[in-house]
Amino acid sequence: MPFVDLDTNLPQKSLPEDFADKLCEATASILGKPRDRITLTVKTGSTILVGGSSAPCAQMVISSIGVVCSAEQNKEHSAKFFEFLTRELNLEQDRIRLRFIPIEAWQIGVKGTVMTYL
Repeated sequence: MPFVDLDTNLPQKSLPEDFADKLCEATASILGKPRDRITLTVKTGSTILVGGSSAPCAQMVISSIGVVCSAEQNKEHSAKFFEFLTRELNLEQDRIRLRFIPIEAWQIGVKGTVMTYL
């Protein structure tokens, strides 16, 4: 059950109209998870500095069970997410930051319980 939170200082009008849908589809493909398990947030117009600069940029946090737990996994995921984000947001790689956070099933509440029991 991946959670993806993208923050950017770009205005909403700079993003493709269907950006959230495309990011959801890309996330499902990159992480090998069903699309209906992904929770995604996209925030535009945020105050963000990368490397001390407020030039156009984005940061994304990817949290999931079992698929963001090693350097090897995240190296592959990172390459694919960077390919998607540079293309869709028209940003250079040095203006994007990703954070991978592994989580456990007991840390996700769903349907009045936690994923451990589903």
